[in-house]
Amino acid sequence: MRKPYRFLKGLLKVLGIILLFFGAFFGYLVWVSNIKPPVIKDMSALQLKVDSTDKGLYTINNNWFRKSNSGLYEMYTEGQPFERGVIEGKLSEDLIKKQEDYFAAEIFKMIPSQVYRHFLRYFIGWFNRNLLDYVLPEFKEEIYGISQSASDDYGYIGTKYQRILNYHSAHDIGHVLQNLMLVGCTSFGTWGAASQDSTMIIGRNFDFYVGDDFAKNKIISFNHPSSGYRFMSVTWGGFTGVVSGMNEKGLTVTINAAKSEMPKGAATPVSLVAREIVQYAGNIDEAIAIARKRKMFVSESFLVGSAADNKAVLIEKTPDSLAIYDPNANEILCTNHFQSKALKNTVSNREQMAENATTYRYKRLNQLIAQNGKNTVQKTINILRDFRGIDNKDIGIGNEKAVNQFIAHHSIVFEPQKLLVWVSTAPWQMGEFVCYDLKKVFAMNGMKQNHEIYEAANFIAADSFIYTQKFTEFEKYRRSKQIVKDGGEIIADSIIAENPSLYNSYIIAGDYCFKNKEYKKALQYYKKALNLEIASAGERRHVIEMIHETEKKIN
Repeated sequence: MRKPYRFLKGLLKVLGIILLFFGAFFGYLVWVSNIKPPVIKDMSALQLKVDSTDKGLYTINNNWFRKSNSGLYEMYTEGQPFERGVIEGKLSEDLIKKQEDYFAAEIFKMIPSQVYRHFLRYFIGWFNRNLLDYVLPEFKEEIYGISQSASDDYGYIGTKYQRILNYHSAHDIGHVLQNLMLVGCTSFGTWGAASQDSTMIIGRNFDFYVGDDFAKNKIISFNHPSSGYRFMSVTWGGFTGVVSGMNEKGLTVTINAAKSEMPKGAATPVSLVAREIVQYAGNIDEAIAIARKRKMFVSESFLVGSAADNKAVLIEKTPDSLAIYDPNANEILCTNHFQSKALKNTVSNREQMAENATTYRYKRLNQLIAQNGKNTVQKTINILRDFRGIDNKDIGIGNEKAVNQFIAHHSIVFEPQKLLVWVSTAPWQMGEFVCYDLKKVFAMNGMKQNHEIYEAANFIAADSFIYTQKFTEFEKYRRSKQIVKDGGEIIADSIIAENPSLYNSYIIAGDYCFKNKEYKKALQYYKKALNLEIASAGERRHVIEMIHETEKKIN
């Protein structure tokens, strides 16, 4: 009788040790994920009140916030970092809370398990345990100020400051998880002989997708920081980083994701590196110097245009190295792979070019620029809206190989020498492009009465495609796609009819039929998909694997 007793005693001891280990590990995760806010000497900004005496206009001293009749929100802020952050938060509080709701809703769809989401909170906290070491003190203060206006509903994810700080890594995390198709941006620039009036023109699509709702409430933010240059950027509630921006010196910065390995630990979020460049760099050399001294945990291309230098270059940066791509020409193109001598032949970059849509999209972009002759703002926008394949081939609407994938958070065009900027309105980059003159905006001494600040004479009209039946069918396709994603029922032939040239229509229909054991129909759809322009090698492999699986079921 003693042997079973000893065994049970030993087993309980082992289980106790295991529980103690996991308890200690969990306690460690909780401890390291507790990011402490910066110490602020003067907290008086928290007492500032929002004035809304003119309907639709919200002000705090010279700072203001409003919604344009274009559908874009506009905000101007000035002052010290914490004060400016608090003001940004108070003026845009509703949008900050909505944005977190939208972001959380997408996370819940991707990770439905509440237990796993709680674990993920601590894992991200552990992963970002040293994040504060890589963020400038003034950015920490500004983010802390904004976080005062964050929602009270997500305390189980982290403190308000933790959450808002970590959200600045969303772009980085998104392009590590490239299979989610969160990022796949396109940008280009022309100047000198390549532009009609010889001035620089830079255009970009910011294809960062975390749901339609997330892209609804874009803010055109005009910033007058207490140090550095005044600048504008396209942003969203609670986000102080820069993904597309231009400063008063005519220096622009946009970011394009490149192939990244799994990160090994925290570093400076890409958006905060771009923010530092646009706030503190007046020319290309200064932008390079800033990028060089910041450690990042993902690979990224920064397309930097400079009125002072009258050209643009790519700063290509990995967690371990930095290289410059200067085309030594009057134009520059960028999709999602590196082009510099130092980085173009790396294993990860070659894999990116072979496996994903970046090479095809680059070739199409090059073709469009060549066809357009001397560039203009209108021609730049036409290129950014193009949804066809090489040689104008119909590759289906929403194909990742197209310049316009119909997922853009925003599209933007800069004329750095003129300090003019055009920003897209919904839907995606197909709506009107609204023009702002930074010289005029930054010359304003606050806003006492609500009025439009865009340059109406420089409007670019919406693309007529959005009024066609084909676009209506595409919108139906997107709804059908979401129904399938949410586990609902569709008619497989209907989703094909809604977007018949897109390979993904057939993959969705095939997967849906396979799930419902309609194997012969599924096989037909998969075989059809193989004959269309599939965006990535991974998706092609999926189709081939499903053909084999389906044939086994039939036989």
